[in-house]
Amino acid sequence: MNYILIPLLVILVLMVVVSLIRGVIAFMKTTKVDLESGKGETAADMQLMQNKAMFARIKYQAAAVVVVAVIALLAS
Repeated sequence: MNYILIPLLVILVLMVVVSLIRGVIAFMKTTKVDLESGKGETAADMQLMQNKAMFARIKYQAAAVVVVAVIALLAS
């Protein structure tokens, strides 16, 4: 069973990192647009993308925690 769970955990961790990086990039673009335009209106799309990326990160982290809990239960 660990042969399945460990690769799954690695994939989930990679997905967390990718989601985090995408969210940070969206945040940086939002800040850049706000600074260049002086208006918050043009940044709405980037803010939505940032929210989606951060929500995805939370989902993947929760799944990774569940996988770690299952591994711990199987190890005991």
